[in-house]
Amino acid sequence: MKQRVLACTVVLVLAVLTLGTGARGAGAPVKNPDTFVTLRFGDPESLDPAYAYDTASAEIIYPNVYETLITFDGSVLSRYVPLLATQVPSLQNGLVSKDGLTYTFPIRKGVKFHDGSTMTPEDVRYSMLRFMLQDRDGGPSWLLLTPLTGKDSTRAGDGKFQVTYQDVAKAVTVQGDNVVFHLAHPYGAFLSIIAGFSFVMPKAWAASHGDWDGSPTTWQRYNNPKLQDRYAFDHMDGTGPFKLQTWDRQAKQVILVRSDNYWRKPARLARVVIRTVQEFGTRRLQLQQGDADLIDVNRPEQSQVQGMAGVTIHDDLPQLVLQALHFNFKIDATGNPDVGSGKLDGNGIPPDFFSDVHVRRAFAYAFDYGTFIRDAYRGKAVQPNGPIIQGLLGYDPSAPRYTFDRNKAIAEFKEAWGGKVWDTGFKFTLTYNTGNTVRQIGAQILKDVVESLNPKFKLDIRNMQWSQFLQTTNAHKGTLYALGWAVDYPDPDDFAQPFLASNGDYPKRNSYHNAEADRLVREGATTVDPAKRAAIYKQLTRIAYQDVPQLYVAQPVGFVVMRSWVHGWYYNPVFGGANYYPLYKE
Repeated sequence: MKQRVLACTVVLVLAVLTLGTGARGAGAPVKNPDTFVTLRFGDPESLDPAYAYDTASAEIIYPNVYETLITFDGSVLSRYVPLLATQVPSLQNGLVSKDGLTYTFPIRKGVKFHDGSTMTPEDVRYSMLRFMLQDRDGGPSWLLLTPLTGKDSTRAGDGKFQVTYQDVAKAVTVQGDNVVFHLAHPYGAFLSIIAGFSFVMPKAWAASHGDWDGSPTTWQRYNNPKLQDRYAFDHMDGTGPFKLQTWDRQAKQVILVRSDNYWRKPARLARVVIRTVQEFGTRRLQLQQGDADLIDVNRPEQSQVQGMAGVTIHDDLPQLVLQALHFNFKIDATGNPDVGSGKLDGNGIPPDFFSDVHVRRAFAYAFDYGTFIRDAYRGKAVQPNGPIIQGLLGYDPSAPRYTFDRNKAIAEFKEAWGGKVWDTGFKFTLTYNTGNTVRQIGAQILKDVVESLNPKFKLDIRNMQWSQFLQTTNAHKGTLYALGWAVDYPDPDDFAQPFLASNGDYPKRNSYHNAEADRLVREGATTVDPAKRAAIYKQLTRIAYQDVPQLYVAQPVGFVVMRSWVHGWYYNPVFGGANYYPLYKE
């Protein structure tokens, strides 16, 4: 039953795509054949798999250093293969109970962690409990908490604990060589979550370095940690094909080296270097010279690598990605340069500026979606009508969406805060992450339109390094900021919860709350019937339109740029970056 429900939710079929363009560069020798160099414009926030929840961190963590119990079958998101487990649970093999509430994973024997210790079922259980109980604000813990406890956070809205150690301990148990998950309710996407987020680290290693020791009496001390509070912030001990050599935050690079004790055949690459280079010109030059094997390229920059000798572009990659602009309903103005005076006096905005729906609707009408998609994505994107995007169960093409309309924007601004916004004006700073030219273009488009509506409107733009940007928005200091969402698992709950549920990633950052949205998100997660689920997510799309907690500006098509000597690469949208294990250069 569980696999059948999941198959119904995966409308988007993802296959290995090899639509490469570019010349091979005949006769060009392969540079550094055993080392792979990737250049990104974003830096990792954390190397802790229970803390990190961004793509720059994810590329290092999974599947390269830490591994999961099962994984996706190449590019196919609805089919799985064993990894640290020896079988994929199903009704047919008896590892999924008939009621869909129990999943049994036989744990592979003889797997070594990078510190030389042997993985046990107890390490697996500890890692799952640690993942749930650490539960930092804006983190990934909800992915396991929701199906296993029925709660999307260990803490209620008032900050008090609503999940206990006993709740998670009975949800994940060890039975001989098996780890058994006991769900609170049927959940069709559970295997997909396990494929992407069941990271395993050794319990003894974590405890010996000051992390939680698994005790039922001490876990609350480790709940909702600060960024650098854990040894696992910048140290790693996984089972994957690569192990961490160094994370040099000054040099802005991570170096991974091959694990020769890997339980499968060792990787062909000896070393992987992932370096943060924010300037596109530098990334492009290093790609051209062969000093980089794969680089970040924003869609507006694609023409500058098109036809480059020895370079391949894999284009038209279908993505479950949503680009958005987020409104913060309750800005922390303390020491915050982005709110100006902190008052609605023409020189700033008050902390609750965006809590007025007329302000949010005014910005929704003031954004030129067509120009943004043309200029930022060269036309390779569509405008979403809410967080339930194309390719997800419950996507509703008939739902209304905001369109660029100067007159409607002016009318809404005149309604905002009883007319005071129009009469007094405002000044604040919109933020985005450094190096992201797509978001820079969107910010400039919005600035130009808004400032043209009223000479009293002033919208500044500021970029920040990726890790700093994440910390700022998570600390409730964002005003109106550009930040997207990439799929964790291909199910509408993975978009409804983080965008619309009070405990979701963005509502928690931005103090958005709608009781009916909360109810529907819970109902959608616990409902099995696909038709009923689809109806629920269509209702949520309508709520998103009415409340405008975010502007849904683009669902883009992806592309990847690399040297033509790279082989073994395949596309999987759940991975934060490349899976380096099968790669080689020839």
